[in-house]
Amino acid sequence: MIFVIPLMLLTTGDVVGRSFFNKPVAGTFEMSEFMLGVIILLSAAYTQQVKGHVAVDFVTSRFSPRIQKGLQVVTTVLSLVIVGIMVWQGFILGIGETEVTDQLRIPKAPFKILVGLCGGLLWLQLFFDLLDSIKELLKGESWTL
Repeated sequence: MIFVIPLMLLTTGDVVGRSFFNKPVAGTFEMSEFMLGVIILLSAAYTQQVKGHVAVDFVTSRFSPRIQKGLQVVTTVLSLVIVGIMVWQGFILGIGETEVTDQLRIPKAPFKILVGLCGGLLWLQLFFDLLDSIKELLKGESWTL
């Protein structure tokens, strides 16, 4: 959250500078892009940990708790696969990145590597959630709808 206030101040300064003085803050778009990326990537694993992601359960809520846990295991495994690909590609693209931004000449590589690092944290959280779901699934209850 330490990036939210600087992002807000930078954007406000750019708008005021552009509107009143016809002098925008140089590099605002690039800095905003990187700060938003950091905010979003670093918050994904935490949001998963506190179960803050949006879930639509108007169909699955009609199933028994055991079926619901089984479906949760399946969706968590699929999420692990997708996030695993994101981690893998984030590191591959980040390590091979040599470009810098146009205006401020900020290297893009650290931000692409951040995709892999933060994705790894999300993958770990999903893995722990999978273990918890499997444990709850195996506690016992009949397979009824």
